Amino acid sequence: MARKTASGDEAAAVAAAIARFEAEFAAAPAAEAPETPAWQRAALLEGIGAKETIEDLRGGSAWLS
Repeated sequence: MARKTASGDEAAAVAAAIARFEAEFAAAPAAEAPETPAWQRAALLEGIGAKETIEDLRGGSAWLS
């Protein structure tokens, strides 16, 4: 059985073909999530805290705001 190795040009062609394939079929980069504005983040945190307090009211806790 004869063994044949690729010449330098053949190896470069294979490497270029692999690089081209990866470039064409690679997954698109993920879009960055938009940053939540500070006022909205504060409102969400306040709303979560209020929900916990309201749920505690059913058990007899005092209202905290």
